[in-house]
Amino acid sequence: MTYFTNLVEGYHRFRTSDLRRQRDRWLELREGQSPKVMVIACSDSRVEPAQIFDTLPGEIFVVRNVAALVPPFETRAGFHGVSAALEFAVTKLKVEEIVVMGHGACGGCNAALSGAFRDAEPGEGGFIASWVTILDDAREAVKSRCGDGDDAVREMEYEAVRTSLTNLQTFPFVQKAIAAGSLALHGAYFAIEDGQLRVMGEDGRFAFAQPETVDIETMTVTEG
Repeated sequence: MTYFTNLVEGYHRFRTSDLRRQRDRWLELREGQSPKVMVIACSDSRVEPAQIFDTLPGEIFVVRNVAALVPPFETRAGFHGVSAALEFAVTKLKVEEIVVMGHGACGGCNAALSGAFRDAEPGEGGFIASWVTILDDAREAVKSRCGDGDDAVREMEYEAVRTSLTNLQTFPFVQKAIAAGSLALHGAYFAIEDGQLRVMGEDGRFAFAQPETVDIETMTVTEG
């Protein structure tokens, strides 16, 4: 038995369970998609946005790459996968919010911080090294604040989210949507070790997202 065989078996379980339970939902999705949120996340197998946010099919438009990075806007020839997805989400799907979600134990952030693969050839780590140069300025900032201590690792992961949010705002169509009040940006961080989701505040700091509670008598919603 191969791993792909396991995946096919999983598909059959999906077809006989979730697909049937959500039949109406899937019928709607045949006509197209209209997600309100775009999530930019890491390719790490431990960080699945749909599972973490407990979403239904069609609710989030997801882009995943090493370290959940957004490169700055540029028009040079090349294959701009993240930029193409961003353009489609903002200008065609008209998403109303974009969430950049980093995570703990991120190999891409660690490579950026340590300089691993710096001199490697493509196919031996060179592609990774080239991609994480997006974080060069962030690395220098983190090292100046934290040195090489354990705090630097977590701070680098936070800084990657901040960098991607900054780079998002270099795209003219993102700037236009934000100015029109039709788009909002958010930063988040999933800590694998404790399963906590931390949300970035206006001050750039990350704090545990407290669950909302509802007072049944007054029907008011509060956090915590």
